[in-house]
Amino acid sequence: MEIHEITEITEVEWALLLDADPAKELVAAYVNRSRVFGMEKAGKVVGIMVLLPTRPDTLEIVNIATDANFRGQGIATKLIQFALDYARKAKYHRVEIGTGSTGFEQLYLYQKCGFRMVAIEQDFFVKHYPEPIIENNLVLKDMVRLAIDL
Repeated sequence: MEIHEITEITEVEWALLLDADPAKELVAAYVNRSRVFGMEKAGKVVGIMVLLPTRPDTLEIVNIATDANFRGQGIATKLIQFALDYARKAKYHRVEIGTGSTGFEQLYLYQKCGFRMVAIEQDFFVKHYPEPIIENNLVLKDMVRLAIDL
């Protein structure tokens, strides 16, 4: 499996991006200001990640997703490790990521990769998304922000 930059978003990539973040307008807005990377297996994109510089020394993973048929194979972990290496080479001092408070698997993954919880944005998903998001049978309201200092 190899990771490469994606310069044109196809339907396959859109499907992955929207699986992680269902608001197409929001995704389109941050994709246009970011670098997008995909992981391929046998010529098929099986994982995607969007990196956005948010402050002079901070890079944020604003979207990361793995094809449902390839979950549990370490793809997201490899993408995160790629992001951390990319950030170090580009002289960023911090990498951040935000996720829903009801995303137990995501919270576990990010902490396993070394991220620490730094903030909670209350009602983030209520304020920024027109439709309620249900995750793990709970209405998603709050965003948990995590960071790792390099």
